Order: sequence, then structure tokens, then C-alpha cells
Amino acid sequence: MPVELVETKLQGALPVHLVARDGLEAAGLAPSTIAWAKANGFSGEAGRTLAVPGESGALAGALFGIGDGEGALALGALSKALPQGDWQFASIPAEPELAAIALALGGYVFTRYGKKPGKALRFDVPAGVDAARVRRIADGVFLARDLVNTPTSDMGPDDLEKAVRTLAAAHKAEVSVIKGDDLLTRNFPMIHAVGRASVGAPRLIDMIWGQEDAPKVTLVGKGVCFDTGGLDIKPSSGMLLMKKDMGGAANVLGLASMIMAAGLNVRLRVLIPAVENSIAGNAFRPGDVLTSRKGITIEIGNTDAEGRLVLGDALALADDEEPQLLVDMATLTGAARVALGPDLPPFYTGDEALASELAAASLAIEDPLWRMPLWRPYDAKLASKIADINNVTTDGFAGSITAALFLKRFVEKTASWAHFDIFAWNPADRPHGPAGGEAQGIRALEWIISRRFG
Repeated sequence: MPVELVETKLQGALPVHLVARDGLEAAGLAPSTIAWAKANGFSGEAGRTLAVPGESGALAGALFGIGDGEGALALGALSKALPQGDWQFASIPAEPELAAIALALGGYVFTRYGKKPGKALRFDVPAGVDAARVRRIADGVFLARDLVNTPTSDMGPDDLEKAVRTLAAAHKAEVSVIKGDDLLTRNFPMIHAVGRASVGAPRLIDMIWGQEDAPKVTLVGKGVCFDTGGLDIKPSSGMLLMKKDMGGAANVLGLASMIMAAGLNVRLRVLIPAVENSIAGNAFRPGDVLTSRKGITIEIGNTDAEGRLVLGDALALADDEEPQLLVDMATLTGAARVALGPDLPPFYTGDEALASELAAASLAIEDPLWRMPLWRPYDAKLASKIADINNVTTDGFAGSITAALFLKRFVEKTASWAHFDIFAWNPADRPHGPAGGEAQGIRALEWIISRRFG
């Protein structure tokens, strides 16, 4: 972990003073430090770090502006701003565990292709913080980020399967894979149809961990390793970030890592339909009709709405077991970004208790989420004249909602189901994470699952 969180007291650790906007006098600082801050124009503005020299000129500490209360994750900026060495908070932050998580997440660097690691920082964990839990959460987030950041040349369906097997081996989980034409034999026709044009065979990856009699928690992640759009081909600009179209799979694997590392009392199942939506002579076509695993026939209005197809087959399998909690995560629609932007993923559920828990968790640990409605009247927009449904609407309205309604048709038995339409990407650097792949919603879900089944 780039920022090492230390539970034993670090001798000689330098203090970081958290200063509210215009709060120098109230921060308990020495008069010389206040004078230094004023001389450098520091008044506690959010996100600014100011090194403080001692009498000998050597570094004596740092000031960090928390503005008007920007949230604990803003403290992640310290991981990049502080000079290398040992540090501690001068006083316990308002949310000490979240502050520790911010420090850990803020130190992330993706180094696979030669980028140098960040500075070596050690930080005293604030009193009362469970450092092991902070590390589990950071490890899960880093796994999701690493998988999304890896280009498809090294993260195709074969590579995604290897990543699952590596995670499974670390936690003694079991993995089975249905691949290629066996998908047809085993009745996963939509996963096969979407991925059959790629040189990397489509597959359904199935990971199981935990005691058989424990409460069942099932996670389904969209694993489209690259999306050309299929025969409804995307423009080149639309393909630039399509390595992240397996962000749903990356996120559920990050969440699975947190759950297994914590040893929660659950029977965890992770289902990942791993495909590449490519173009070849055997690619599925606009106007084709596919029969899903559930028996629902689907007219293909657009081959670029492929994620909901592979998820449909996987959700139908998951629903058969009626788990206590079923979650799917997917980089599913641009409509979600238009509605809520890149930082605020919508979620959909008919379980009011779960919706309340997600809202509370989102606020408690600064993992933004926003509930959107499963608005039944929009179901009619998915009508087809020749099949049970179409995979897209004709008017283009409410795209994220209609995609969720499409998926809902494949979940009939499970009472507690939630769909997350995530972006899995930071368009720009943020205090707790650089531009690039991002985990969204999984810290909130870990918060809920650990309380339900811990």
C-alpha cells in the first residue's frame, strides 16, 4: 500500500494540523505557526497543504485546510502533498476511520506500465480506528481500480478470468467457468451471442466462497472487456474509454475482496459474464431476436446495448437461488451520466429497507449514490412488435431507468435486489483517487453487508 498505516506510535512523527477556513486562531497553533501561515496566505482554504518549518529551519509539521467542512475524503490529498516521512494528525479528526481510508485511497498509483510509485509515507492510525478494516477496504478499491485501468490488450476475457482465479486462490474460493459454445449447451444464449465475434471466447465466470448454510449474497458484474458497439459501431471518440466497460465486474470483485478478507458469515457468489463486443462476420445483428436463458425473447434494436443482455442471463441464474441479497453493477448507460454526472451513480431497487440502508451508507462513508425509480409506466417503451421485448427504446428518453426495467424482468424470485449503473472512472484527479479507474458504491455495500452479516 503506497501509504503505510501504522498502529504503533511512530516516534518523531510530524503533526498535521487540520485548519478550518479562517480558523487559524482556533486551531491551537503556536503564534509562530500562525504568523508563518499568514505570511504564506494560508487561511484554511479547502485542500491546501502548507509545510511548517521549525526554529532550525527543518520541517516541523504541516497545515491542511478543511475549508467549510469538505468531507473526510478530502484528506486523501495529504497522501500526495506531504513530504516523504512519518506523520500523524495533531488531533483526532472528526471521522477518524474515514480519514484513514482517505489517506490510503489517496496514495494509489497504477504502476503496471512503468509509472513510479508514490512517496513513501507512514501515518499513525488515529486512536480507535480498525486499521485492518481500512486496509481491506483500500485493497478492494485498488483491485477495482487496477482492473479498470488495465487496457484490453491485457484485460480481455481470458485475463479477467485469471484475475478472478487469482483472487479466489487468495481466499480459498471455488471458480468454475462456462466458455465458448458450452454457453449454448448450458443455456446462456445472450452471453454467447454478444461475445461470439471476439477472438477471446465469451464465458460466464462463477466464484463461490463461504459456508453452504450461510446467508446467500450474490454479486453480478458486467464484464464487457471492450465494447466497439458491435455492428452499431461507436465513433472512435466513443471507444476511447471502453476498456472500462468491465467496470461492473471490477467493482464486484473489489467488493468480494473486502467481504472475503473480513471473513463475513455469507455464502458469497460472484457471477461475471466476460465478453468482448466485437465486429466480425458472426456478430449478432440489429433486428436479430435472441431467446434468453429465462425464455424471454428479445429483439435487438441496437447492438451497443449489449451489457443488459449478458447481465440478463447471469441474473436469471442468480435469481434461481433466491439469495438474501442480489446486487448487479454495470457501466450500463450514458443516460445515467447525463442525469447525475460521473461521480454520482444511480441505483435501483424495489426493497425499501435496502434503499434506506444504501442512502444512509452513502452519507456515512462518503460513497455517493442516488436512488432512481423503477418507473413501471416506462416498461412499455421496451415493447417489440415481433418479440417479448426490445433491448432499447425508440424515443431515447429515461435510458438508465428503462435499462433497469429491462434487468428487472430477469429477477422475479429474489426479494432484495439492487442494480447500480456506475461510471467506474474519475475524469479528473480527486483527493482520494487519481484520474482513471474508480470503485463506486462498493464501500457503501460493504458497510451494509458487514452490518447485516458480520
